Amino acid sequence: MNDEIKGKSGKVKVMYVRGEDEGQKGSRAPNPRTGKGGRPAARQEENRRSGPRTGRNNEEGGRGAGRRSDRGDDNRKARSFEDSPWRTVSRPPVAENNALEEGSVSKPAIDPEQIRRQRQEETRVYGENACQALFQSRPESIVRAWFVQSVTPRFRETLRWLAANRKAYHVVDDAELAKASGTEHHGGVCFIIKKRMGMAVSEWLSLAEAKDCVLALEDVSNPHNLGGIMRSCAHFGVKGLLVNDASLLESGAAVRTAEGGAEHVQAISGENFSAGLEAFRKAGYTIVTTSSHEGTPLAKAELPAKMVLVLGQEREGLSDSAFQQGDMSLSIGGTGNVESLNVSVATGILLAEWWRQNA
Repeated sequence: MNDEIKGKSGKVKVMYVRGEDEGQKGSRAPNPRTGKGGRPAARQEENRRSGPRTGRNNEEGGRGAGRRSDRGDDNRKARSFEDSPWRTVSRPPVAENNALEEGSVSKPAIDPEQIRRQRQEETRVYGENACQALFQSRPESIVRAWFVQSVTPRFRETLRWLAANRKAYHVVDDAELAKASGTEHHGGVCFIIKKRMGMAVSEWLSLAEAKDCVLALEDVSNPHNLGGIMRSCAHFGVKGLLVNDASLLESGAAVRTAEGGAEHVQAISGENFSAGLEAFRKAGYTIVTTSSHEGTPLAKAELPAKMVLVLGQEREGLSDSAFQQGDMSLSIGGTGNVESLNVSVATGILLAEWWRQNA
């Protein structure tokens, strides 16, 4: 249906009204002036039946191909970016279960042999006074720490330092701490630390002062006796302990019994015990041995400013070879009701007298 309407300019305006069949979905009336348009669905079906386009349609196809070429360039750019070594690549984690199902054996992150060596270089230290003294003396040696809640206010500075230096620590209950420390007498805190190595005799002699008392322990291994000895050494200013095995001074029970005294004592190691004594003698030290039945009574002895005080194991005392190396022998008088004094008690008495005479 067509109607003609003249506007003010005199030109004829033509209005077109779609028929009902032309208003169906997917169809469109052609432009009466250009002839373009029409039904795209019908045209697509016609093109599919008639095959490739020719003439003008080819030109349009060429322009379309050009557009597809542009997209191809974009794709090539995208591929070149993907091949770039500077791009960030995120890889999904590989599930361990999948690896096990496929039968593959994954290599451990850390060599077990390396873990074993690390464990040999570490030891546990526990007890509040011992751990406080260790933190003040060598905090860098701490590997890991455990605390019960009740002691954390007194370890505020330690906790801050551990957090700042990314050292692992745990606040646990009493049962968990007993498991971590290996004892019920943990005192509310336990550290895993790196062991200290024994200092060579030659190095100690190069740093020694004019007045120097060194304690030499032959086969003394009881950790509670060692702890008591280190505590007496710290009290009376004795800084060096000549021992066969420096790690004995780092055991948890010994350090706890020392109540912080272990941090004021340095282990000294020689090629062997006898060679260490001989090196001190050549450096001008007097080798002083002890005996329960013979020797100069301590009350009458004049103790030299530089000496090595030699004490033996708890049951048998000094060996014959060590006793024969002595330049002076001392005895501690008493009632005689017991065979001898405990080695840690005897050490305290002897060092107290040296301190009295040479302090």
